[in-house]
Amino acid sequence: MAVGILGTGSYLPAEVVTNAELTTRIPDADPEWISRHTMIESRRFAAPDEAASDLAAHAARAAIAHAGLTAGDIDFLIVATSTPDSPQPPTANLVQTAIGANRAVCFDINVVSAGFVFGLGLAHSLIVVNPSARVLVIASDVYSRVVDFADRDTAVLFGDGAGAAVIGTVGHGYGILDLELVSRGAGHGFVRVDAGGSRLPASEKTLAAGDHFLRVDPAGVRDFVASEVPWALEALLRRTGVYAAAIDHFVPHQPDGVTVNELVGLSGLRNARTHVTVDRYGSLGSASVPVTLDEAARSGALRDGDLVLLAGFGGGMSVGACLLRWHPIEAAPASPMPS
Repeated sequence: MAVGILGTGSYLPAEVVTNAELTTRIPDADPEWISRHTMIESRRFAAPDEAASDLAAHAARAAIAHAGLTAGDIDFLIVATSTPDSPQPPTANLVQTAIGANRAVCFDINVVSAGFVFGLGLAHSLIVVNPSARVLVIASDVYSRVVDFADRDTAVLFGDGAGAAVIGTVGHGYGILDLELVSRGAGHGFVRVDAGGSRLPASEKTLAAGDHFLRVDPAGVRDFVASEVPWALEALLRRTGVYAAAIDHFVPHQPDGVTVNELVGLSGLRNARTHVTVDRYGSLGSASVPVTLDEAARSGALRDGDLVLLAGFGGGMSVGACLLRWHPIEAAPASPMPS
């Protein structure tokens, strides 16, 4: 039995924030510095009335329509997010209500920027048990609500967005060939939000200290990506008997453009076409991979039988890699998102 992607979708909020506009919020940054250090030129910020579930619902509708299905056809609904609407209830249940997927079993996962690929792994397992199941995997993050604009090195990186894919059985020889999922808890301090949980509940003291903001250790993250991500990709390819030079498309998480370029070289993937959206959207957290995959699919870049390598990596620390043989999706319409 082959399990693969039946449809993709994405959603980016309407507000475009250029580097020049962002520097009005970050006093010690300038547009040229941001562009040179990150290769990011703009990002999208959610509207005041938009939360993670709203972005997720838009992306979900696009993916379901792309697959030629209705919300009532979805059996499982998984939302990967580290910026949920609230600690409870699960964001997935809010999305279920918003799109009318009333039959779906719903739950959230939080593996930060590796979340979409971990969600694919869960979807694959669910379909192996129940081959008729359709699983909707959504990744949605609204980082503009948790970044500290006084922290220049972090605030310039992030944007908001959501991406989704419907997973089900596909023709023999297509779909997910294998996955590599890695957790390295020793690095849990590299990407974190300290307050708002049971260890450090919200209080006037935590608010005053800025403990509800996202904190990133750039050196720790950089070292983790350089050492752990190429290793995970190599392990996956070795197990499947595929050489890096044979990969047609590489769709990685994109914390910034410089990191992506370094990762391509370290992983021996220069022959692959690396798909990026970070220049226009910034780092989208868990949504980086599915948003970029959706653009690649709808542009016609992914052809019948192409080998596509997905790689998500982020807080935890975690790595998720997925190798799939592309199954063509018929009549892919334009994704309904603002330009």
